[in-house]
Amino acid sequence: MNVVKSKSDARIPVAVLGATGSVGQRFVQLLAGHPWFRLAEVVASDRSVGRPYFQAAEWRLSASMPQDAAELAVKDYDAALESPVVFSALPGEIAGAIEQRMAREGRALFSNTSTHRMAPDVPLLIPEVNPEHAAALDVQRQIRDWSGFIVTNPNCSAIHLVLALKPLHDAFGIDALAVTTMQAVSGAGYPGVPSLDMIDNVVPFINTEEEKMTEETKKLLGGFDGAFQPACLTMSAHCNRVPVRDGHTECVSIRFASSATPHDAARVMAEFRAKPQELDLPSAPKHPVIVRTEPNRPQPNLDRDAERGMATTVGRVRECALLGTKFVLLGHNTIRGAAGASILNAELFKVEGLLPI
Repeated sequence: MNVVKSKSDARIPVAVLGATGSVGQRFVQLLAGHPWFRLAEVVASDRSVGRPYFQAAEWRLSASMPQDAAELAVKDYDAALESPVVFSALPGEIAGAIEQRMAREGRALFSNTSTHRMAPDVPLLIPEVNPEHAAALDVQRQIRDWSGFIVTNPNCSAIHLVLALKPLHDAFGIDALAVTTMQAVSGAGYPGVPSLDMIDNVVPFINTEEEKMTEETKKLLGGFDGAFQPACLTMSAHCNRVPVRDGHTECVSIRFASSATPHDAARVMAEFRAKPQELDLPSAPKHPVIVRTEPNRPQPNLDRDAERGMATTVGRVRECALLGTKFVLLGHNTIRGAAGASILNAELFKVEGLLPI
């Protein structure tokens, strides 16, 4: 693929699929001023095609629309793209064929969509947790005969859970865990859940969410030896929608394979650093897991934007009479739980020399 770069801007041109939706807008926001990537193309459905982005996207984020994105003409899903790197915020019902076409055309496709997450040849990646799973791309290319590839990031509730679990699993092993989520309405996109369903209410069902959390957690914490080997642990998930705009809160109880006190667990999480921190990737949080000691933290209003929304905040680490250790965690669901996760994956691939440029 021949990539023409502006003489005044040597950054890698990238495209965003589903750019007018809530996660697509977050991609556009986070890519503004990125040191390595330049937003060059925005792609959306037929009703937006041909219009400048500022007219096509009903901007719903607190910060203003980035000026460089505003005048980009929206392209159709079938359009020929020039960008070698593509970020996908596509609806699941149309993502499959479009994302696969991008990979066939030789592009690096980083997807936030659930469609390919559990495919046996597609990495489901958190750079701090399982960067070695990128080796699955060799299998992917062999099976599918693609010159490009598809890499996915996890579900918005699973990613924050697993960021907290990774150092614990490495240090003590995890035999069993139970998690109850209180998930923000922005996780349902826009317009999402009707207001009369959410005001003065909690909805104790999010379609397929409990299954995603369990399956993705096991894939993320498992191994890869030519095939994915899911982690051997027992897990139960309860997922609820609550009237919070941004920020998923999760209550977690864990039984460890080896002896560990709540103090041990808190220390291990607080000390956790991994490859993105070692490489000082632009989007990487300095502290992927922040452990707070106040009795009433974390809270969405106070903690969702920690480390620019890229960290998981943990609090109330204490004894659990049933499983041994329990705590509360919180993370931003549309930043680290969605667009920011894909961008961090792309940064890792750039440094590792895995991008097709």
